[in-house]
Amino acid sequence: MNIRLFSKKNTTASIWSGGLTYEYMIYPKTASYIDRDFAFRISSATIEETPSEFTKFKGYFRYLVMLDNSLHIDINKEKKVYEKYEIMEFNSDDEVTSYTKGIDFNWMVSEKISHHKLKITNSNQNYNAEIIILFSLDRTAIKINEKPYDLEPHDLLVIENPEKENIMLHFSNECLTGILDF
Repeated sequence: MNIRLFSKKNTTASIWSGGLTYEYMIYPKTASYIDRDFAFRISSATIEETPSEFTKFKGYFRYLVMLDNSLHIDINKEKKVYEKYEIMEFNSDDEVTSYTKGIDFNWMVSEKISHHKLKITNSNQNYNAEIIILFSLDRTAIKINEKPYDLEPHDLLVIENPEKENIMLHFSNECLTGILDF
């Protein structure tokens, strides 16, 4: 098992058409965002322009969560509203126009990967997935098999668990929790 902490303060910004994006992780490490050859990518972005068009990624499924307010969008010309922390799931080649400024969490997963899920949790959980992602919404203490990790708001903890061992997680606050099996 490999546990890695990606601190928000250590992410580097790059520009997208509607603001800035901060990449936490791309998997595998040898993958390239530009080549679109990654299994998954985790980032956070600012939406600074309205309206703004979300970048399309053919062949990817996407989870998006607003971290600071609600999201007013058109998705394939259909109006929708997602409240703060409500999980939006969509195909990454959908037509998405945002009419909201704010900060989001973004997890893109290759359509070649059939088992993945994102939810919000603040209770003790038992997992045996190959990849477990934990994104802190606030200052959070997480115990992984009784070992403590302290996360600041918008830090990311990633557990690579290729043996699919049983892992017990304890949370002090709500986190976005994702699981993925190849």
